Amino acid sequence: MATEEKVIVIDFGGQYNQLVARRVRECNVYCEIYSYRTPIDQIKAMNPKGIILTGGPNSCYEDGAPTYTKELFELGIPVLGLCYGAQLMMHVLGGKVEKAPVREYGKTETFIDGSKDTLFAGIEEKTIVWMSHFDYISKVAPGFDIIAHTADCPVAAAACEDKKLYAIQFHPEVLHTVKGKEILHNFVRNICETAGSWRMDSFVENTIKEIREKVGDGKVLLALSGGVDSSVLAALLARAIGKQLTCVFVDHGLLRKNEGDEVESVFGPNGNFDINFIRVNAAQRYYDKLKGVEEPERKRKIIGEEFIRVFEEEAKKIGTVDFLAQGTIYPDVVESGLGGESVVIKSHHNVGGLPDYVDFKEIIEPLRSLFKDEVRKAGLELGLPEYLVFRQPFPGPGLGIRIIGEVTAEKVRIVQDADFIYREELANAGLEKLPDQYFAALSNMRSVGVMGDERTYDYAVVLRAVETVDFMTAEASEIPFAVLQKVMSRIINEVKGVNRVMYDLTSKPPGTVELE
Repeated sequence: MATEEKVIVIDFGGQYNQLVARRVRECNVYCEIYSYRTPIDQIKAMNPKGIILTGGPNSCYEDGAPTYTKELFELGIPVLGLCYGAQLMMHVLGGKVEKAPVREYGKTETFIDGSKDTLFAGIEEKTIVWMSHFDYISKVAPGFDIIAHTADCPVAAAACEDKKLYAIQFHPEVLHTVKGKEILHNFVRNICETAGSWRMDSFVENTIKEIREKVGDGKVLLALSGGVDSSVLAALLARAIGKQLTCVFVDHGLLRKNEGDEVESVFGPNGNFDINFIRVNAAQRYYDKLKGVEEPERKRKIIGEEFIRVFEEEAKKIGTVDFLAQGTIYPDVVESGLGGESVVIKSHHNVGGLPDYVDFKEIIEPLRSLFKDEVRKAGLELGLPEYLVFRQPFPGPGLGIRIIGEVTAEKVRIVQDADFIYREELANAGLEKLPDQYFAALSNMRSVGVMGDERTYDYAVVLRAVETVDFMTAEASEIPFAVLQKVMSRIINEVKGVNRVMYDLTSKPPGTVELE
């Protein structure tokens, strides 16, 4: 994504690398993440307005620890070091870093001693920050002044104002640092002297122009899942090239209730976009393939492989296309090890390697530079309905992994109906945006119950609702008991085959968000 100004994040293996970049973008400044292995010449060629060094798990003074050349701090570009990045700055420039006599973790009272008209402008003299370190800066580098301290950490922050170099021991990017956003805003907008012109309306306009230039009069094929990423991509491509786009929507029968029809109502013949839309109703085909299969990972593979087969069949009918569009977003790039230093979290199907089952010339990924919240903003900018843009996160294999054990048409009906009631009642209570994700799943447990004057032997539905920032960790949401009771009552009364409803309180870790 071409842009006039950017701030770059150099990643030293910190767990918050994506969060740092997101916070920079919240300042309306474009930001990308690069590994500390990125050569200095490449950094200089980018001509960034500012550089931020992330935290990391190492000790900067140990042999083999991630480091960077001293030249980085001599480019005349403002640099902000966070935690490990702060310690590394001091270490490289002649300061001293040692094991801390007292480690600091969590919320910590911090006292501001300087930079009150630059980095800490508008910050009270006493504030709460988030610390997470076992090393500390015992001596600042020449030319630096101590600008913050805590009861146990003599150098909570240091600055060389002349060179616009700043080192802070805490994490301003996390919400626990009370004035963290303000500190980052001071650095990104004021110290780096950025204009703050990165906005979603300009992204949409510029990307539409870039797509038109790249595609020309070519044909584009997109596998439309109905999820947020692929739906926003479809809308973006539709705005850019109209009928040159063909969307293939494979309805595997494992979507939420009415979801297939909702997708078609937006993108189909009577929808808002003038594109070629193909819906493949393949539910029975999937049920046949999944018959007797209980192991979650095997179900995932079957569903994924069958999608490829169905999509391949439809693509062959279309013939050669010039471009295959994919809904890759920035976290996919970073988590696949292509945009930073973090451990590979997932091998995403959209990143690294092209599918060999479709006859196309080139791949395009217009959303590759966006975070999830930015994708949603783009969707609203493109006129997509809110119910689609803010749709609950949904796994690729769909209800196949929200049904414990074998998948059947009857079980799909049960979990669809139960999930629909759950979401409807949360909306009725005004709670639909409180949990970050919520859904009903179907356990493989059947138990005896009494309904009317008869004994029953039916399934137990499990309700899940979690609150999370990044889905790496999650806590169960405290849904009001009266709401849960109403959901329970409706599910048992309205969904045939269910006689028990449970609420999952497990956090992540040790559990996962999905039950599978």
